Amino acid sequence: MVPILLVLLLILILFGLGFVVKILWWIALVVLAFWVVGFLLRSANSAAGRGRSRWYRW
Repeated sequence: MVPILLVLLLILILFGLGFVVKILWWIALVVLAFWVVGFLLRSANSAAGRGRSRWYRW
């Protein structure tokens, strides 16, 4: 009985971990999309003659 419970617990942990990792991948893709849009808009502003601009914001 205990080995079955341990296997079920392991399956539950691995399933939960896989779900969390999948969500983190989606969050990373959204952040990357926002960064790329910000990068392109900032490059367009610097090309329009609004002064010297850096590709990073910090």
